[in-house]
Amino acid sequence: MASKLEEDISCPVCTDIFKDPVVLSCSHSFCKVCLQQFWETKGSRECPVCRRRSSKDEPPINLALRNLCETFLQERGQRGAVYSLHGDKLKLFCHDDQQLLCFLCRDSKLHRNHRFSPIDEAAVDHKEEIKVKVDPLKEKLKAFEKVKLTYDKKAKHIKTQAQHTEEQIMKEFEKLHKFLRDEEAARIAALREEEEQKSQMMKEKIEKMSREISSLSDTIRAIEEKVGADDVTFLQNYKSTVEDLTSVRRGDEWQQLPDNQERFDWYYNVLGSEGFNSGTHCWDVEVGENTWWGVGVMTESHQRKGNYTSMSGQWYVFYKDGKYGACSPPQPSTLLTVKQKLQRIRVQLDWDIGELSFTDPDNNTHLHTLTHTFTERVFPYFNTACKLSSLRMLPVRASVKVEQHSKR
Repeated sequence: MASKLEEDISCPVCTDIFKDPVVLSCSHSFCKVCLQQFWETKGSRECPVCRRRSSKDEPPINLALRNLCETFLQERGQRGAVYSLHGDKLKLFCHDDQQLLCFLCRDSKLHRNHRFSPIDEAAVDHKEEIKVKVDPLKEKLKAFEKVKLTYDKKAKHIKTQAQHTEEQIMKEFEKLHKFLRDEEAARIAALREEEEQKSQMMKEKIEKMSREISSLSDTIRAIEEKVGADDVTFLQNYKSTVEDLTSVRRGDEWQQLPDNQERFDWYYNVLGSEGFNSGTHCWDVEVGENTWWGVGVMTESHQRKGNYTSMSGQWYVFYKDGKYGACSPPQPSTLLTVKQKLQRIRVQLDWDIGELSFTDPDNNTHLHTLTHTFTERVFPYFNTACKLSSLRMLPVRASVKVEQHSKR
């Protein structure tokens, strides 16, 4: 049976010794956990004994009661461990029943003929026995800890390796993303550049075609004016009319023509209708009895207005005041030695290697070669300041010599 003290220090709810006792305003005490569970079940904060309502959510700890309960539990535990049922101290250990006994217990019928040892001796023997059994466990524990350490290292390595691999993947994909972004930007830039180049090329072609249309319109209009003249005037000008597309000469009167950008306004110069920016090309020019002429090539962008004799962009040979020469401004002219008066000039252009050669096709004599690194389109160039005769372009005659070899 429980003692009166034990009843006084027991919780009315769980009937066990108080654990963390709290006291209500009505002076009743309960285990803190028991009171909270009662309130949660009841749904209201009232005393489990007197049903008086509590005004506090957290009742204060009953320190005096808690200390009393702890002291009681400590004393009861010491008595159970040191004293037997007979009230004597436990000094013997029964090996058969594995129990601590007093001397009165040893003489009882329950332990008759049993083996006994003093507590200290039995403790030493059993400690050694336990130690023997514990040592392998310790070794096994060490082995487990070693394996666990290995596993920990492997786990750490796996995590580190995964992080490193993740970083590498991110770096590689970032490189790929950058490559794709750069490739996208490069392709768009190339597309825009190509568009700009093609648009510029088409613009130049449109401008050139517009100039060709304007020039051809002027020619057609001039021819139609000559055809519309009276018969005598038409027949007198027939020869020059037929040759208008392949020859050029200085006229007696100034023509009233539009001041287009491609027209020359200072010198008696004319350019061919077809320009070249690659390959090799050849044409013959009949100079006849003309006493002042120039034949060669000129760049498309060369200035055509005003005095431009000192500007680069034109290469030609000329005949003036009975002397032949070659000119490549801004370099000074070079006089040429010609044995007999020229009737025709053959112009040979190799745009790619940058050579412009002049020969006398009548006797196949080389006259002069000008060199230059061409970077833009060039056109055949003609200068005629003499009214005596026209400069006329002739088709180049090609001849093929076939050699026959005897069969052996």
